[in-house]
Amino acid sequence: MQCRKCGTVIADNALICYKCGTATTEAKYQPPAARSSSRSGLIATLIAIALIVVMFVVMGRVATAETSQWLRAAAVAVAVVIVALRAYARRRR
Repeated sequence: MQCRKCGTVIADNALICYKCGTATTEAKYQPPAARSSSRSGLIATLIAIALIVVMFVVMGRVATAETSQWLRAAAVAVAVVIVALRAYARRRR
């Protein structure tokens, strides 16, 4: 058999040409086509980051300990929900 790229004589059962490295047959496995990046995912992430920043700014301005504890818990809960939703969305792809 001859290599289809360089013309070198190679064994009939060779998978690649030993001289140029060209495959002798078509690949059985084709990698999935690259997906275009989703703008909606980027927008959701930016909104989530903005909400977290706003919560921390508000927490810094509120002086009472009770309200500060509540806002801190709310900020952590929002962050956990965002991370969980992003992980779920990535697994679905």
